[in-house]
Amino acid sequence: MLKKLNDLQFVIGLFFTVVSLILLLNVLLASNGSSNLNVYTGACFLVFGLSMIFIKGKASRQ
Repeated sequence: MLKKLNDLQFVIGLFFTVVSLILLLNVLLASNGSSNLNVYTGACFLVFGLSMIFIKGKASRQ
């Protein structure tokens, strides 16, 4: 695990994934009508973050 944390691509992917989960949880837990911008931004951040994590994981196995 420490080897992965030294890889910048994994850390950036992890950051975007955590931020997207915070945005999406905010939309789900908010009682008032939350902005659709949070949903779209959270979804895009999630796709980007997971792609950063999994692309590097695939490349390191080869």
